Amino acid sequence: MMLLSDMQLKMFEARDGAEAIEVFDSETIHLVITDLKLPKKSGMEVLNHIKEVKPEVPVIIITAFGSIDNAVEAIRLGAFDYVTKPFTEDKLRACVEKAMQISQLTSEVKYLRSEIEGKYTFNNIIGNSSEICEILRLAGEVSHTDTTVLITGESGTGKELLSRATHLNSARSKGPFLPVNCAAIPNALLEAELFGYERGAFTGAQQLKKGKFEIASGGTLFLDEIGDMELDVQAKLLRVLESKSFERLGGSKTVQSDVRIIAATNKDLESMVREKTFREDLFYRISVFPIRIPPLRERRNDIPLLSQYFIKEFATAFGRRPPVMSDKVMEMLYNHSWKGNIRELRNVLERAMILAKGEKITSRHVILHESHEKPLGELDLDQIVKLLVFDHRVGLEQVERRCIQYAMEVAGNNVSKAARLLGLSRATLRYRLDKLDDQVTGYR
Repeated sequence: MMLLSDMQLKMFEARDGAEAIEVFDSETIHLVITDLKLPKKSGMEVLNHIKEVKPEVPVIIITAFGSIDNAVEAIRLGAFDYVTKPFTEDKLRACVEKAMQISQLTSEVKYLRSEIEGKYTFNNIIGNSSEICEILRLAGEVSHTDTTVLITGESGTGKELLSRATHLNSARSKGPFLPVNCAAIPNALLEAELFGYERGAFTGAQQLKKGKFEIASGGTLFLDEIGDMELDVQAKLLRVLESKSFERLGGSKTVQSDVRIIAATNKDLESMVREKTFREDLFYRISVFPIRIPPLRERRNDIPLLSQYFIKEFATAFGRRPPVMSDKVMEMLYNHSWKGNIRELRNVLERAMILAKGEKITSRHVILHESHEKPLGELDLDQIVKLLVFDHRVGLEQVERRCIQYAMEVAGNNVSKAARLLGLSRATLRYRLDKLDDQVTGYR
């Protein structure tokens, strides 16, 4: 201990192996230095205990020359290094410094991993609506398999969040999770990005480069926006999914692929299959286990929970107390169409947190972008007129026919009741019914 006294380390000393184990179990220890020969419990027993309890803690073995074989065995069992007697101060200090660096890096990696896993567990997918509960049930079941998953949903619904959570709850969680945005990479480069290339495969290919299918080996490859992938790349992807192997660009050597595929898209792949812009065989290959994430407007009951979650997140980031939201704000959030879904909600609340310097978020702090496609029930009369005039997909005759059909359905085909619902006389409604074809029949 005297040799290391100037290294600004907090040190604990034990008289024998048993006491060393007691100290280790009761204190936060980042490095252990032990002799092989100790009273009560040997240095090997101390090493075994440490590796069972906290395998990331480095152990330096001090040994005499005659017990080198035991020291080598200790290394095999997980010891960081061994120092033979007699040793110099510089040699021990160098060994300790190296071990402390490794210990610090290991602790940082462990912390970062716990942060990532904490962020992407299923518990952090916020919501208690029946739709979200069903999604979590499905994702939980498929996470324990290697089955290919297709996650569909509008932009901003949380497709990548669900993908990461599925990976981190799978047997592949120790392997990498590599996302590839198929819409952000030009088609000419996407093939090289996925499958890699050999040196000289094309102009500028100065050296061999591994693709995402190789780098993600043992883990999960997340193909985001797969609906934007061109047909020629789709064909090669299909081959990899079926054969679990591929060749790099410009190469002939077959490379095995041990990855789990999770794909996502905001497009209607079934319509694309009918239009011949997405391969039918690839669609059936990636949609073995489809999961649809509904847009936020279809699960409005989750908006209060999501809002409170984001408010707390931003309050922590800004070093402030979480403000309350007025009833008017919650009403605004609940009734908004949310074309950007959860991403849009998060952005709106972040902006509101910045603008609201007090303890309450009011309506003047909330800036909502109006949608160009409001639900009909949210349109006023002038907006409905503009819709009829400028949107030629809907004509006056269609509107009249549908209004009469709906009124007759509600009235049980009773003309008098339907006329009252429409604000017409019975004679006027009978006249208009006679003008319609047989789509409205059986009235009385």
